[in-house]
Amino acid sequence: MRERRLPISGAHAKLGSAAVFSLVLGWLVAAYPAAAIPEAPTHAPEGALVTKILYVGKRYPEPLPLSLLDKDLTDEGVQGARLAIKENNMTGRLIEQHFELTEVVADANEDVVTKARAELAKKQGLIIADLEPSDLLAMADLPEAKGAIIFNVRSSRDELRQQDCRQNVFHIIPNWAMRADALAQYLSWKRWRRWLVVYGTTPGDKDYLVAIRRSAQKYGAKIVDERSYEFDAGSRRTDSGHQQIQTQMPMLTQGAPDYDIIFASDVGEAFGDYLLFRTYEPRPVVGSQGLQAVAWHRTFEQYGGTQLQNRFEKQARRMMTERDYTSWLGVRVVGEAVTRTAINAPADIKRYILSKDFAVAGFKGIGLTFRTWDHQMRQPILLSGPRTLVSISPQEGFLHQTSLADTLGFDEPETKCRMQKQ
Repeated sequence: MRERRLPISGAHAKLGSAAVFSLVLGWLVAAYPAAAIPEAPTHAPEGALVTKILYVGKRYPEPLPLSLLDKDLTDEGVQGARLAIKENNMTGRLIEQHFELTEVVADANEDVVTKARAELAKKQGLIIADLEPSDLLAMADLPEAKGAIIFNVRSSRDELRQQDCRQNVFHIIPNWAMRADALAQYLSWKRWRRWLVVYGTTPGDKDYLVAIRRSAQKYGAKIVDERSYEFDAGSRRTDSGHQQIQTQMPMLTQGAPDYDIIFASDVGEAFGDYLLFRTYEPRPVVGSQGLQAVAWHRTFEQYGGTQLQNRFEKQARRMMTERDYTSWLGVRVVGEAVTRTAINAPADIKRYILSKDFAVAGFKGIGLTFRTWDHQMRQPILLSGPRTLVSISPQEGFLHQTSLADTLGFDEPETKCRMQKQ
């Protein structure tokens, strides 16, 4: 089956003038450099339809990046939302629409759910949630959030799309199952079917490990061994740090049955980068490090991606991260829905984005849509090395009866999601 591609599709032929203008503006944004794009208005014109979007985040404790090339970011996520608001208003100013962003970011020791509740009481019903799973579910279950739409832009946990799904939560960021399947398809195409899995001890590491096991079974790969990283990684920023790591990694990978690749599950970024060039056998590294499956990467430039990267860099003075992209995309989903329908009530937006008429451009070559059974966004997954794009999944030859993107992650027949009514 063929995917719907933007900007040309049968559905678009039926759009009104506002939607047509949105498409034309999208072409112009992709065609001209960032400096040539006029600034969006910061205040609502008189009589404009005003749509308010709430960004909710928290400064969770995070380890410092392993590499000095990766800086410790304090504005990750929110910068993407700010850029998308500007882009929504570039369209809106010519069709009497305006978008506003309210930012609520809690400190590490603050209760972000309480802060979000105060905003929800003000009828803020369109929410970009840059939250960990416990806070995301707590906010979604608030009585004040009953009629809201919450876009998860941070957590890849599979359970949020399965047994812990909620009717008011939509997932922009890919889950672990989608990431593992994206890599598994490429590894199958390469005929690298023997995997040595090395995993860490954080909850995210264990979640990704479960997804890796599932993908191996789904695509006929063999996990020849699983090994847990239990060493103290030390520090490369000390004089002897690199020597310690140089000894640990061969020890960790020595004596394994024959394998084609090492599949790393190190979401906590404790050791994964140390695997490259240090394993006992010379083998590629994929997973959380090495060849990664991501929604966005700074190496991506296809389908107008360079223009988005440039606009973001001009605003934030740094490269766009995955969380910046998913936050940008969440705001763009709202902008696309309001532009095309001229309605901004959460219930109407929810109905529209779950319909067959909805698709949002995400610089990935096809229109991105939501699965009705678990509210996960369908999207191609980038397979990227540290400095270059390697491939994009779904891979050629992996077919599906309705959408090729549904070969990644949990398809409708295997979902455990039963939407909880509030």
